[in-house]
Amino acid sequence: MTPLLDIRDWRLAFDGFEGRAQVLDGINLTVMPGETIGIVGETGCGKSVLARSVARLVDMPPGRILGGSIHFDGQDVMAMNGAALARLRGHGIAMIFQDPMTYLNPVFSIGAQMVDVIRAHDRASGQRPRNSAAARKKAADLLGSMRLPEPAGMLDRYPHELSGGMRQRVLIAMALIGTPRLLIADEPTTALDVTIQAQVLRLIAELVAMHALTLMLISHDLGVIGALCRRVVVMYAGTIVEDGEATTVFANPRHPYTRGLLAAVPDLEKPQHRAQPIPGQIPNLLSPPSGCRFHPRCALAVEQCTRDKPVMRDVAGRSVACHLAEHA
Repeated sequence: MTPLLDIRDWRLAFDGFEGRAQVLDGINLTVMPGETIGIVGETGCGKSVLARSVARLVDMPPGRILGGSIHFDGQDVMAMNGAALARLRGHGIAMIFQDPMTYLNPVFSIGAQMVDVIRAHDRASGQRPRNSAAARKKAADLLGSMRLPEPAGMLDRYPHELSGGMRQRVLIAMALIGTPRLLIADEPTTALDVTIQAQVLRLIAELVAMHALTLMLISHDLGVIGALCRRVVVMYAGTIVEDGEATTVFANPRHPYTRGLLAAVPDLEKPQHRAQPIPGQIPNLLSPPSGCRFHPRCALAVEQCTRDKPVMRDVAGRSVACHLAEHA
């Protein structure tokens, strides 16, 4: 089976006043059609930058591509022109962002924004844009599928009139307008309370199953990843350190950073065991450590870790980038 998404040796930096930050360093990732994959890691590890790279949203200044390739459904994303990119964004790949108020224009109604997106997708696919009435009907149908009350009336409301959960459902509806094959959800429940988080996550899971979508879910919440995703990719400081079946990785992590992440999560079933934070700080990507980027914080590090960058290799049913993975 041909991969839906294939990323090879992807390296990307951001230029700033203090220098060049190496935010992604040699990312290799293959996603097959129908997979549900979770990407986890600390804030600043490059999860969102990687997601935006897939849709060509970070390759303009201050972003700078240092090397590598991204292919979607066999096509070179970096070679796409404006028309091909327009079809990719929405028809091939759609994104749900974490803060709906940032991505919904406060001065336009929900209906006006959805109609604009619907007609833009019509043009990108080479069709004649449908009229306003037809576009509004499609928008109302989409809002109804999100289980929003009175979807036709919702079209005339403005973002500030909706709750956070409602706004996030509007963004999900907009992401599905182009019937994408890959849905990227970037921290989709961060700004929501716990009860609404569960509802939104349940809705995403149902939509993935209903539309046979491939899901890439980005989160720092290991519980969310474990509930929705069969595969987990662990990132640290712009690198992938562990990749495998979620149940396997969570039950028996082989990278010291993955073990640190799990140890930092409180265990409600074992209240006597206190959560243990990972010592130290994430590295400065303006001048990242040599060798393994995690070695300054790793209790198991040896001299080789400071010198040689580990490569991903198969260990105990998953891929791990650690010189000592066989001995973990």
